[in-house]
Amino acid sequence: MIALLQRVSEARVKVGHQTVGEISFGVLALIGVEKGDSPQQAERLLNRTLGYRLFPDARGRMNLGLRDTGGGLLLVPQFTLAADTGKGLRPGFAAAAEPAQARECFDYLVELAVMSHQPVASGVFGADMAVSLVNQGPVTFYLRV
Repeated sequence: MIALLQRVSEARVKVGHQTVGEISFGVLALIGVEKGDSPQQAERLLNRTLGYRLFPDARGRMNLGLRDTGGGLLLVPQFTLAADTGKGLRPGFAAAAEPAQARECFDYLVELAVMSHQPVASGVFGADMAVSLVNQGPVTFYLRV
């Protein structure tokens, strides 16, 4: 599984004209699911996401994770993170999980997140979403488990 973490002062996701998920201060995590990803990988990805040191401490060093700050977590499914961009001008998606498996992994990740942390919001799997954010820093990290 892949997560693109972005430290945000605010983020929201809309489907059509309806906001389906939003947070203020926290982390927007775009989530990609690859073939063979398992519930154990979702658990590991969530633990890394909640603990990853994205936020400054009192001395201004990035030493605090989302668990430390109590910020929000917005999870958004994004299959294009699993793209192969190694050659040519068109991405390949052979490594991306089939939609049913990807949905299952993403839904499990959201379920775990809701049980482990608050506030948590999410996008809608398979929907055409509009994601907006204010990236603080900017700070963006790519995690793969």
